[in-house]
Amino acid sequence: MVYKEFLRSGWTIQWPALPILALLTATTAIILWVNSKVMNHVTDLASSVHLHCESVGNGPDLTILHGLFGSGENWRSQAKKLSTDFTVHSMDARNHGDSPHTSAISYSEMAADVVATCAQADIQSTHLLGHSMGGKTAMQLALLHPDLIKKLIIVDIGPRKYPHHHEHILTGMAKVESTTINSRRQADTILAEYVDNAAIRSFLLKNLTRSENGTYQLQINLDAISRHYDNIAAAVTTAATGNDFPNPVLFIKGANSDYLRSSDRESVLALFPQAQVKTIAGAGHWPHSEKPDVVYKVISDFLTSA
Repeated sequence: MVYKEFLRSGWTIQWPALPILALLTATTAIILWVNSKVMNHVTDLASSVHLHCESVGNGPDLTILHGLFGSGENWRSQAKKLSTDFTVHSMDARNHGDSPHTSAISYSEMAADVVATCAQADIQSTHLLGHSMGGKTAMQLALLHPDLIKKLIIVDIGPRKYPHHHEHILTGMAKVESTTINSRRQADTILAEYVDNAAIRSFLLKNLTRSENGTYQLQINLDAISRHYDNIAAAVTTAATGNDFPNPVLFIKGANSDYLRSSDRESVLALFPQAQVKTIAGAGHWPHSEKPDVVYKVISDFLTSA
């Protein structure tokens, strides 16, 4: 691909120097590209943070990564069910839940956080499940560290770049953050001006925590999320080697959600050639909470199959 870009650049040179120069130029470009990928990855590992993690159960390790504006608590009921067969680790992403706040957010950095947290917990290999933003983090991690991941489950998200569609939520949450909040009802009233769906407001307001003076504050780092939203919407990038992830992968799609489309098939298979898709009837973007028993069985069957 680099060589094609070289040829398209419009550079010309007379034979017989062309083959040698083209080869040297292409080789140099490839080396520089790989080095930049590797150095970026090393930098991400160096700037990683240890995530808040709740672990439960016994058996093979299963790590769960939540979505944007969420926390590991969103998966607590699923983690409890899965804990009969697995040691389940529910991690809060950086700037979410009880994990540290940072000024930077990217999928390579969030993947590095998971690697660091697994190392701290002496998790040498794990099944990995991610929903939405956590699904992109999981895909990025699997591509960068395929040796760490056994089976991969991605819930209702694809690897592509997504258009901005959380502006109303960010604006509403910013209004809540800038107001002295004395009750959850007050916060809900404010947020209702921006978010019509009561269930989504309830989910978002799980980020409220009570301070020592009795008022409520947002637990998430809303400023960092807003400033780096482009990185959250961004596509998953390939690893420095350009390799795909060779292990089994399950994509779980909510039938009523448009986050994962048939048009995503080509990009999914290019990165995850062993991918399969299960569609959950009657579910939207949160199938694990909308159809918990069905999703539990799909997850369990996939992870326990040969």
